[in-house]
Amino acid sequence: MILQGKKILIMGIRNKWSIAWGVAQAVTEQGGEVIFTHHPMENMEKLYALLAEIPGVKTYPCDAASDESIKEALKEVKKNHGSVDGILHCIAHANTEDLRNDFINTSREGFSHASDVSAYSLVATARIAKQEELLNQNASIVALTYFGSEKVMEGYNVMGVAKAALEASIRYLAKDLGIENIRINAISAGPIKTLSAKGIKDFGSILDIVEQRAPLKRNVTQVEVGNVAAFLFSPLAASVTGEVIHADNGFSITGA
Repeated sequence: MILQGKKILIMGIRNKWSIAWGVAQAVTEQGGEVIFTHHPMENMEKLYALLAEIPGVKTYPCDAASDESIKEALKEVKKNHGSVDGILHCIAHANTEDLRNDFINTSREGFSHASDVSAYSLVATARIAKQEELLNQNASIVALTYFGSEKVMEGYNVMGVAKAALEASIRYLAKDLGIENIRINAISAGPIKTLSAKGIKDFGSILDIVEQRAPLKRNVTQVEVGNVAAFLFSPLAASVTGEVIHADNGFSITGA
């Protein structure tokens, strides 16, 4: 078990279809302990029912658009669990109209909102985690991104721009955090039927295209992405930082 005795904070749990849940399953299967944060507006009855599948697990409210909320959540984690060995940033949001309309019609507010929640929240989390001494030596931070940051994907729009900012942020954070032997990477997951994905126009057709064109001729699962995250959290990835690793069955290497 590559994560035996490791504690991983998973930020942004929503439901059993989320990539965050796939990562949680992979981490626990590899011997790790998971701790969660959730948005304060989540349906807690459903969330608690899900988390009951992992005995004793805790979750803490965290609004990623607020530095104070992030700080409070991380302080609570530190107080109740001690320092952690990894953080998964599984947080992103864009206004529905900015995903359904043409990108050129993105509002200033919508652009700012998507960038703040989906990209800057990672910078804030890394900074606050460092300030609160939440991260153990050799800790690893992992964020989630998507191929729409590199190429135009129909309907991804402002989220593609936000994810591009996220990926650039990871490279700069890798430089700043590397001094303290903390690693940070991103996983560019193939499309998965998450709740967030439902906001993307014609998402079903994207799944069909991946099945047709990806070298492995199938879509990736949340558990497969979780296994990549478990690797990045583990000592096996001790030399990997500042990278965007594609877990998409090879779709990103194909031409049009």
